[in-house]
Amino acid sequence: MGSTVTEIYENTKMGRESALLGDYERSQVYYEGVLQQIQRLLSSLRDSSSKQRWQKAKQDISDEYEQVKDISKILASFRSDNSRAYQNYDNHGDYARHEEPTRDPDVWPPPTPADRRAAPNLHGVGRGPPQRRPEPNRVARAPPAAGARPSAPSNQRRPGGADRGKPSAGRDRKKEGDEKKFDPTGYDKDLVEHLERDIVQKNPNVHWDDIADLTEAKKLLEEAVVLPLVVPDIFKGIRRPWRGVMMVGPPGTGKTMLAKAVATECGTTFFNVSTSSLANKYRGESEKLVRLLFEMAHFYAPSTIFIDEIDSICSKRGSDSEHEASRRVKSELLVQMDGVGVTNDDPSKTVMVLAATNFPWDIDEALRRRLEKRIYIPLPTAEGRRVLLDINLREVELEAGVDLDQVAEKLEGYSGADITNVCRDAAMMSFRRRISGLRPDEIRNIPKEELMQPTSMEDFLEAMKKVNKSVSKEDIEKYLKWMEEYGSV
Repeated sequence: MGSTVTEIYENTKMGRESALLGDYERSQVYYEGVLQQIQRLLSSLRDSSSKQRWQKAKQDISDEYEQVKDISKILASFRSDNSRAYQNYDNHGDYARHEEPTRDPDVWPPPTPADRRAAPNLHGVGRGPPQRRPEPNRVARAPPAAGARPSAPSNQRRPGGADRGKPSAGRDRKKEGDEKKFDPTGYDKDLVEHLERDIVQKNPNVHWDDIADLTEAKKLLEEAVVLPLVVPDIFKGIRRPWRGVMMVGPPGTGKTMLAKAVATECGTTFFNVSTSSLANKYRGESEKLVRLLFEMAHFYAPSTIFIDEIDSICSKRGSDSEHEASRRVKSELLVQMDGVGVTNDDPSKTVMVLAATNFPWDIDEALRRRLEKRIYIPLPTAEGRRVLLDINLREVELEAGVDLDQVAEKLEGYSGADITNVCRDAAMMSFRRRISGLRPDEIRNIPKEELMQPTSMEDFLEAMKKVNKSVSKEDIEKYLKWMEEYGSV
């Protein structure tokens, strides 16, 4: 109870401070949280005198909350009135003419254009300063006359009117180059900005050639995303595109890179989602984020929602350690993945959910059903390991005696990430030998050519001794057993 009272005190303090600073939206959030905390506290109290005191405190805080809401409504009405006033134009696109407001007779009005032309120019006799013609479509600065209704040109949307009440997901604001921009009207602006900033990636810049091997996985992903955009008439009805694909496999085998390559090669908008992206301390905000994520994905369609480590977001429900908030987020995610209220007749508007996990056995059964394709991303083959070596050593100079085929054979059982670590360590060997025992000021004076010596075969063998495998045979057997039971390639 002590911690609850402390939280109530701190949240009330933050709500009042936010109101004093003019941040009324934030203040309302704190007040709502305090009222909920007091209500939970009241339900746990047994002493009648304590209950009466807390009920009195709840009433006082509720009155403060109503005052903050009233102030916020008044400010909102001011903003809407100003926006209507600034949209007052005449039919020719020039400034709207209004009656002049009452002026103080002792204060001179600003000079008119005629006065400016008649004024002498210090830079030339008899020549006034160059005049700037009024630009079309500029907002009027004077307030509207009493009783006058502001008029807007046909190419502008009025605040309210015919557009009010329409779904905001279908509207867009045009940026430079006519790029689509999600309209946050009707949503929490902070949540929209959070998703735009932390999740949306328009071009991850990862290509198929950057990924070695994994031919079957690439083929399946192309079928799920690329072909529906190339021949949309084919992918209809029972042949509709796969809406959910889950990649299963040991760590470091290229699951995340495959997802980014899908977005790059197909030109789809890439939503990179993790547990922290959907986490919020306020009740109900995480569910709103999930819903908003899918609405934005449909707006930017065709798009790919990539959920990395999906087992941390949607593990099996019903366990004793499961929190209520976590269960609500899982339920909202399942509902959105089912496509409730979304038409999918147009393949070019496809939203594909691409998930990756190292622990497929912890996934909820309902989510496993929605991820229609479940593919295994194995450790690289001998050919894949050889291609990985070529990719990682593109900028590294090798000695003449280096046999990369032999290195690839020795790296059997290594994951793609392990092979990258071996290459990095081997490329550093000559540098370490050259600077051994030297001070930083001495290292600074060494020519770059001496520091960048070619990598030898001995360097690779030494690096393999230092970098061990990260995946055991028992782990591989566990993945293969799960794929035999639930795989869908």
